[in-house]
Amino acid sequence: MSHEPLAAQANTLAKQGQWQAASDKLSQLIREMTGSQPVSLTINRDQYSLNSLNGLAELSRGESLFFKYHHEEGEEKSIEEYYRAELLQTYGFPVDLPLYACKEPGRQLLLYRKRETERFADVCRRWEASPDAATLPKLVAAQRALDQLTFERAISTLRVGDPAQIQKEAIHQLFYNRLIDTEHEAGFGGRVARFYVDKPMQLGDEILSWEQFANYQWHINGIHYPHSVATLFRQAAHYLAPSELTDQGVIVAHGDAHNANVWFEDEPGQNARLTLFDPAFAGDQIPALLAEVKATFHNIFAHPYWLYEPGLAPQHYQVAVAVDHDRQLIAIHHNWQLSKLRQAFLESKINHYWRPLLTELKARQLLPLHWQSIIQLGLFCCPTLVLDLRTGGFGQHNPTSSALGWAIAVALGNGGDGLGDWIAPLDMLA
Repeated sequence: MSHEPLAAQANTLAKQGQWQAASDKLSQLIREMTGSQPVSLTINRDQYSLNSLNGLAELSRGESLFFKYHHEEGEEKSIEEYYRAELLQTYGFPVDLPLYACKEPGRQLLLYRKRETERFADVCRRWEASPDAATLPKLVAAQRALDQLTFERAISTLRVGDPAQIQKEAIHQLFYNRLIDTEHEAGFGGRVARFYVDKPMQLGDEILSWEQFANYQWHINGIHYPHSVATLFRQAAHYLAPSELTDQGVIVAHGDAHNANVWFEDEPGQNARLTLFDPAFAGDQIPALLAEVKATFHNIFAHPYWLYEPGLAPQHYQVAVAVDHDRQLIAIHHNWQLSKLRQAFLESKINHYWRPLLTELKARQLLPLHWQSIIQLGLFCCPTLVLDLRTGGFGQHNPTSSALGWAIAVALGNGGDGLGDWIAPLDMLA
């Protein structure tokens, strides 16, 4: 590990629970970046830091900074410009510009002015723990305003892309690049191989081999879903390949605008507003249908509790699992549902982003016939590739949260969510 760049070393140490050693590595890097020695440094141990580190640092010359480091496998070979806040600012996005930035692989650290504001994810998490009817409209209005602005910026930058440039966009790190490697069939390499292939899969009290789990069909809350996990991963590797995303137009976008990368600014006498940060996957030739998939999943379907805080899932949800080996069928019944806040976020995302975007793509003859597959498979990839959903794996999932997570992922990948097929109102566009 001593030969790794400093931020990469810190990330490894933090995952091992060696917090002081990780802080020491980050302090050294921050000193090299700023020319000032941190007198204190605190790494946040929050549930949203799935592939990243963030926290606060106080410099000897008096600056108070918020830092963010994001790691992706293979970045040394595939990412040329990691952080592009200036690009988003140029195109009119509300974005927080870092005071200092290091773009070198393994050292890609951003240092922002410390804010008194909170991340929107924390504000929403607190609301769900203690729902407040008076506060709900303010949160929904802030999200709606960002959805509307994101759509406006998408349309203003929508154009036919350059296939060679599309291939280089960093957003593929979130999807296609996590499905492939040089040793496995496409769809079963990368994180799929590392997290799941040839490992036992426990859902509730049922334990299946990888082959059984991957190839069985699913029955979730009374709805039959024919596409197995293996089929979904295989389809994702096909439909989300950069070479398959060149016929839908490209846009300028953040690419990873989930609410842990968004500040909530609520000043007296003003409407609350949202400001983006950490544009690790921003780009100017992002395939139009891929740009808001991550935000759609993580701001809506990942809540509450089960993905970011799997240990709480058994306290909040009842999940029953039955496996019929003769019929090669996994049956799951659960009582998870969207909270009022997440349901309002979903309605906003459909009405103020997805529906008008798809309408515009169709009008410009940039809507591919398989547009639904791109969205559905992207949603499926979000929870299954961010951290492993396997019981006892690195994602710290348990039999309840694993079963629930896979049920939500499989339902979305098949075109539903177990609640009412959210994409169905868009069928008129097909």
